[in-house]
Amino acid sequence: MPASKFDVEDPFEYHACLNSYHESEAVKDALPRPQSLPQRHALGLYPERISGTSFTAKRAVNKQTFLYRILPSTAQSGWSKVPEHPLNHRPHFELNFVPDQLIWPPTEVQEDKTFLGGLQMIGGAGDPTIKNGVAYYFFTCGVSMDQKQAFYSADGDMLIVPQIGVLDIQTEMGDMRVRPREICVVPRGIRFRVALPHGPSRGHVIEAYSGHYDVPELGPIGSLGLANVRDFEIPKAKYVDTEEVTEVIAKFGGQVHKTEMQGSAFNAVAWHGTYYPFKYDLGKFMPMGSTLYDHQDPSIYVVLSCPSDKLDHAAVDFLVLGPRWMVMEDTFQIPYFHRNTMSEFSSVISGGFDLSRVPPPMYGMSGLHNVLSPHGLSAHETENAMKKVLRPERVPDDTMAILVESCYPIGLTDWAYENAIKPNSAPGFGGFKRRFNPKM
Repeated sequence: MPASKFDVEDPFEYHACLNSYHESEAVKDALPRPQSLPQRHALGLYPERISGTSFTAKRAVNKQTFLYRILPSTAQSGWSKVPEHPLNHRPHFELNFVPDQLIWPPTEVQEDKTFLGGLQMIGGAGDPTIKNGVAYYFFTCGVSMDQKQAFYSADGDMLIVPQIGVLDIQTEMGDMRVRPREICVVPRGIRFRVALPHGPSRGHVIEAYSGHYDVPELGPIGSLGLANVRDFEIPKAKYVDTEEVTEVIAKFGGQVHKTEMQGSAFNAVAWHGTYYPFKYDLGKFMPMGSTLYDHQDPSIYVVLSCPSDKLDHAAVDFLVLGPRWMVMEDTFQIPYFHRNTMSEFSSVISGGFDLSRVPPPMYGMSGLHNVLSPHGLSAHETENAMKKVLRPERVPDDTMAILVESCYPIGLTDWAYENAIKPNSAPGFGGFKRRFNPKM
């Protein structure tokens, strides 16, 4: 620690620091200076701007990038709808909104699927057409996307969390390698392609309709802690120069469309701006902790946050529960019984949750506790936690779990609801002992 140790090296180079203004060129003088829109580019490139916010957004949150392309994105055919694509989904109000605690075993890898073909929607809330809400997905894949194919979501930022396998993500701004214990974000509208350099992969995607992912404010923590901006990595410019036609697939308003583009969608020779994909090593997260008694709120584990249209209610808070010390005195140290105004979706990447271990075959398991539904651990685990002799304990280094909190209740697809395990459906009301004794 603090950085993760990976079995697979990363061959790509990156710029450092999230929210900085970056510029990158794969060929010398591909970036025009000092202007952005020369009448004729010195290398014959086409300037093209992609906007992640309105032009008049405050400077601190304004996200715009200029790309310098071999051919512009408008060198394309008309769009056509793809009616049978797995990413097409019904309006969210048609999903199954239930208060049950739900668990999904690890998803079986579909080795004949690409990243796009293996995306399975779990559920969500809201409406991408008004930029308000979220969607959660499992992904499994065993085949790289075609080299002449690109995808983007106009609906939201896609946070990609591999649990097994390595993803090489080719984007308009350059390439990223994303391994288990790393995450990446591809903002809405940015085109990308997923290849598998070391075999099959699976994990999760959290799509945020309600803005953009960013590091949370630190408040009384100060200027250092949680995910530090210097540890985020942004790809460097890299381009493909080809005459072959590229298929471009777009998720737009919850439906999938496609077009053909002349040349490569990844033909940007240079770029400069504030709107770009990025990745992050979860092993570098600097956790805050409870150092005397009781639990601090899980907000101290937030890596990235995306706002909703409701003040002080996040559309997505993405949390990591990794290695750290547990030192609280006279405290019920396991997750306590709780009813949360935020929905909570969780998954184990490896190890388990805190000091609770998960058998390796169950790595990749997921669970959902919906808005204000009561949840907590089993009667057996509760008994052990009450009797346990407390001493400082180190959460093991292989521990890596994620927690996604959202202000929205999460509706489930029919597939997700039918394939979920409902742990509270067993008889006996959980088997908890009555302990109340008013005479003590």
